[in-house]
Amino acid sequence: MTKIKICGLKRPEDVELVNEFLPDYVGFVFARSSRQIGGEQAMYFRKMLDSRIQTVGVFVNADLEEIEALCSAGAINLVQLHGDETVEYMDKLYEKISNPIIKAVRVRSQEQILEAEKLPCSYLLLDTYCKGVYGGSGTGFDKSLIPVLEKPYFLAGGLSAENVCENIRICHPYAVDVSSAVETDGVKDAEKIKKFIERVRNNE
Repeated sequence: MTKIKICGLKRPEDVELVNEFLPDYVGFVFARSSRQIGGEQAMYFRKMLDSRIQTVGVFVNADLEEIEALCSAGAINLVQLHGDETVEYMDKLYEKISNPIIKAVRVRSQEQILEAEKLPCSYLLLDTYCKGVYGGSGTGFDKSLIPVLEKPYFLAGGLSAENVCENIRICHPYAVDVSSAVETDGVKDAEKIKKFIERVRNNE
């Protein structure tokens, strides 16, 4: 069954919502963003969160020490690198943590995705390329650019309850990742989260 990640939790009410609907993963954004939270908030949310839900910390070119501290504290289970992080960066990070790493790719070509598959990470996350923006654009990309991959990947970028099942049928991702499409006026929306999760789970 395709896994589900709800990204960008920033209020205690958001945690209560996901506890009700139980996605597989939630994302805490530590990079500069309208959804950015700090370490103390992340720890508070983790303690509130149902233990069946895995937490993903989203970072853009962050200091290794920041990531290490959040992993050590137990705030996050997985690390999502959404910037320009290199093989060398990941190797240094793996010296400090044992948490799985997700490397985001802002898709521009098949060759780019195939190169990213060689990186020392557990998962890829395929997202829309928008110039000057590292993620969270809420727009889709051409799924025909996705080659056959051996590495499991999260599919992001413009997914919604209305199109997620079609995208799963076409792409067969390990997981789907949604943020803005389950919000109303920038706030997580219970009905939209419920509808998105039901569509994915009933699709299979």
